[in-house]
Amino acid sequence: MADARDDPDNDLLAAAVAGDRDAFGALLERHYNRIHGLAWQLTGSRADADDIAQDVCCTLVEKIATFRGEAKFTTWLCGIVVNASRDLRRRRRSFSGFTERLAVLAGLARGPDGRDLHDAIWVRSAIARLKPAYREAAVLVAGQQLTHGEAAEILGVAESTVSWRMHEVRRMLSGGGEGGG
Repeated sequence: MADARDDPDNDLLAAAVAGDRDAFGALLERHYNRIHGLAWQLTGSRADADDIAQDVCCTLVEKIATFRGEAKFTTWLCGIVVNASRDLRRRRRSFSGFTERLAVLAGLARGPDGRDLHDAIWVRSAIARLKPAYREAAVLVAGQQLTHGEAAEILGVAESTVSWRMHEVRRMLSGGGEGGG
């Protein structure tokens, strides 16, 4: 696991935790593409990634002071994005998408953008059928290039669990098993 003391964000973090708005803004600017990209990989939708990225940025305003430096900032940040993606998935399940469909029908919201289907096809074609636990591991390890240890920390599981999930993902994607969920 990477040593958090070698984190290139340490100076900005210290200033942001101390209340420096410019440092906080610089952190957001530095990591916004990572936040949005990870959310997009987890959801497969640009619109959902936009919503999650906005939620994460707002959440960071409150949570930045709780960062203890036990992990690299990017690892901690990826954990917040994963949790925000899970929260979105839970909200969608609880409402069964009814309110979103109704809003589109009533003209209050836009339907899916054709670019989302084209731009996200690689995500959907490779991991859409995977159970969320496998999908999250694959996105963090393969998509975000995190170590198994960093992914385990974010997901709240043992490093060996992430290693096993990645083994299973490779097996499932090569046609050796079902990953449906």
